[in-house]
Amino acid sequence: MRGIFFDEDAAREVERLLSADGYDVSLSRVPYAGEDDDEDHPWAVTSDAPAIVLEVLVDRFDGWLDDDPDPDWAPPTGTPVDLPDQPKRHHRPD
Repeated sequence: MRGIFFDEDAAREVERLLSADGYDVSLSRVPYAGEDDDEDHPWAVTSDAPAIVLEVLVDRFDGWLDDDPDPDWAPPTGTPVDLPDQPKRHHRPD
């Protein structure tokens, strides 16, 4: 789980509070698509703390909760979808 914050001071305070409670914590910047300025990237506080603990801190410091996606996840594979081999003709006869 991770909390996302636009304010660096808030992110560092959440990091400090979680560390003081004995949780593993890391602080990083999160670049989102379309953001050119490195200084505008939000701060991510990733922790092994229970979701409820991080949720309370996110509410308190005006951030949002983000489930850290599994980078090894891939959509399930199976039978491919049958796609048409040519466009449908709605207005013209063949």
